[in-house]
Amino acid sequence: MSYRIKGLFLATVILAGALVSCTSARKALELQKTALPGRQLTPEQQRKYDYFFLEAIRMKALNKHDASFDLFRHCLDIDPDAPSVLYEISRYHQFLGQKELGLDCLKRAAAYAPDNYWYSQALAALYRQLEKTKEATALLESMTTRFPDKQEPLFALLELYGKQQNFEKMIATLDRIEDKMGKNEEISMEKFRIYLQMKDDKKAFREIDNLVKEYPLNMHYLTIRGDVYLQNNKKEEAYDIYKKVLEREPDNPLVQVSMAAYYDATGEKELYYRQLDTILLNKDVSADLKLNLMRQFIAGDAQSRKDSTEIISMFDRIIELDTEDTIIPMLYTQYLLSKKMEDRAAPVLEHILQLDPANAAARMTLLGIAIQKNDYEEVIRICKPGIEVFPDKIEFYFYMGIACYQGEKYDEALAAYEEALKHVTDKTDKTVISDFYSMMGDIRHTRNQMKEAYAAYDSALVYNPSNTGALNNYAYYLSIERRDLDRAEEMSYKTVKAEPGNPTYLDTYAWILFEKGDFVQARLFIDDALKNGGDESEVIIEHAGDIHYMSGDVDRAITLWLKAQEMGSESKTLEQKIKKKKYVPEKHD
Repeated sequence: MSYRIKGLFLATVILAGALVSCTSARKALELQKTALPGRQLTPEQQRKYDYFFLEAIRMKALNKHDASFDLFRHCLDIDPDAPSVLYEISRYHQFLGQKELGLDCLKRAAAYAPDNYWYSQALAALYRQLEKTKEATALLESMTTRFPDKQEPLFALLELYGKQQNFEKMIATLDRIEDKMGKNEEISMEKFRIYLQMKDDKKAFREIDNLVKEYPLNMHYLTIRGDVYLQNNKKEEAYDIYKKVLEREPDNPLVQVSMAAYYDATGEKELYYRQLDTILLNKDVSADLKLNLMRQFIAGDAQSRKDSTEIISMFDRIIELDTEDTIIPMLYTQYLLSKKMEDRAAPVLEHILQLDPANAAARMTLLGIAIQKNDYEEVIRICKPGIEVFPDKIEFYFYMGIACYQGEKYDEALAAYEEALKHVTDKTDKTVISDFYSMMGDIRHTRNQMKEAYAAYDSALVYNPSNTGALNNYAYYLSIERRDLDRAEEMSYKTVKAEPGNPTYLDTYAWILFEKGDFVQARLFIDDALKNGGDESEVIIEHAGDIHYMSGDVDRAITLWLKAQEMGSESKTLEQKIKKKKYVPEKHD
């Protein structure tokens, strides 16, 4: 059976630490020489071995794994018991899914180099991966003796014993860890939980008591003892501990929170909410803790005495107490918005942005409020600094341009879109880029720069061929100029197919058919436009009159023209149409 591995497979092997320096390789060689079980190489063999080993490491660093594997195997031909080579070949077998072959090589490496911690650690990890629990446990136990300064084997043993639910050995292992690290909260709490699982409450609570005795001046641990009592339904004992802590440290935020939990557990809601007030107005309580408590406060809104007025008052007092914090104000704005109080939320968001102009969430939320109000000046005011702080955030350019366009600030709108295009990347949504070009086309049209407008629409359709806004406007302006009508019809038809109930798109398509002389089809589509809301647009109504006239229905045409006039149509020829009772084409420059 050949052990030569094809390069196609080895090229997929990803090995941690592949970029091994020659210095590291030489160190591995030195370690190997001191660890061999008696095998001696001749000087010539050693020279060849060193050369091939270093070359194998170099090939590995270059990701030439097929060559590296062959060179490592050649090293084994010279010295079949070389631990460093066995370790490397084991890793190749493992990454290729040949776990048993990898295990065999790694076992030999660890046996031949018992003082090498990393070989034993890798073997223990592989045993655990292969669910060879007995072998893993035995090896890790021996490692705790051979490598007394290493803590990892003890933690690995703890995990193994935990899976086996061997509580006795878990406690013994935690004791050994505690001997090395000293008594601390995490270990004591873990032992507490294990003793509870063993149904040995006496030892469980003794563990917490020992923690308190170890740190008698640390009220944190005494509070933990109270929490443990409370969690295990020993409410009176918990209350006595909390009172003792409060006597020594009345402003201790942790025990204040624990007291709130106690009142909640005993159903004393008035005292619970009073205690929450005390905590939330405590300067020493962290913003994160206040955030969690306010979330609880809000969650109890519907089922407690607290109404929105009291919650708003609490938020205001917290913000007044800590004017530099932005975490609580962000939650406040979310609460206000959930209550449809946008007007109250806006000043809070302004406060956040004064403290942190780079708070994107606050700026976007404030922008959303302005957009809902159609307050274009406010949108511009919010977006301008947003662009300065976040030059790569496309959204601010987008809304800035729209607001400027709506306010007929066409130069500013165009500048915003042109600047936005400088910041697009391969990751930018192509539909957004298309919209930028489409809106630039609209602006160019308002300036009667038709060549530039059509070029912008062309660009928009390159990025998104289905951009209905660009397709519609492009097609309509071509029809107004009575040019490229076939192309205009093709583009307009795409919009009608995409949105068959859109009166604007139906009107455009009908008008193109009208310009092409297809009055029967034009009448069908313009009537659909009127049925789908087009009767609210004087432009569409006037078009309907023109189309009906050319279809032979003069009375209907006049009725529609008169209605368009009543609605305030600015058409230059409408009055002539009504007066002459005939269609008069509008002249375009």
